[in-house]
Amino acid sequence: LLLSDDASGRPQEKFRVIVELNVGGQVYVTRLETLTAVPSSLLWAKFTQSSPGDLPKDSKGRFFFDRDGFLFRYILDYLRDSELFLPEFFKERRRLQREADFFQLPELSRRLAAVSKDSSYAEDSGDAEEAELSSPVTSSSDRALVSPGANSGYITVGYRGSYTIGRDIQADAKFRRVARITVCSKISLAKEVFGESLNESRDPDRPPDKYTSRYYLKYNFLEQAFDRLAETGFHMVACNSTGTCSYGSSDPGEDKLWTSYTEYIFCR
Repeated sequence: LLLSDDASGRPQEKFRVIVELNVGGQVYVTRLETLTAVPSSLLWAKFTQSSPGDLPKDSKGRFFFDRDGFLFRYILDYLRDSELFLPEFFKERRRLQREADFFQLPELSRRLAAVSKDSSYAEDSGDAEEAELSSPVTSSSDRALVSPGANSGYITVGYRGSYTIGRDIQADAKFRRVARITVCSKISLAKEVFGESLNESRDPDRPPDKYTSRYYLKYNFLEQAFDRLAETGFHMVACNSTGTCSYGSSDPGEDKLWTSYTEYIFCR
């Protein structure tokens, strides 16, 4: 923290030029001028009308806000450029509008409300695409809030499972519960697609432009991941699988235990 003298000559804490935030468990690093870009907003008030000691912090000294950490990336984008580029098939406009209201960004909230209203009307009339294109927020003179197309990329979903086959080959295989569904991709892409369903505990605090192979999903069924990928515009382009077999004991007459690992590769 930086120190300066106030009117009485006493030292007063000031915010650093580079600010670290913890928003709902997601870590962001940005400039102070970005956070204060919109006068009278909540962040402007927090970082111009308060001192660093007045704001809550996490265990590592980062300023903490108990809000949606995934959606805050769009709030930050808007503060940087007064524009917001949403991914295609973005289904959380109303939640993002709620975040805009909380952070006291009325212009962003107004634009999101206009898009949501037009989209709802278009769904009723069966012409969602036309409404999206004709929305007033896409005008360049209005410093557009637009969805120019989703970020392209690949996501690999890994699935590890096991099952037993008894001595009676006519008997049904006994399947065990899926141990884990893993995600390998660029971090920003994984967060965009899976949001709060993504468990980041094995690879925390990594920058969004890096890649990871250690995330896994809070799903019990593989089809939940497939449905989510389809909703966000992905389609499967390849898959591969390996398997091993062992016996439950040293007796070859006992049930055989099969373990398999399969990867499904999706592209957008």
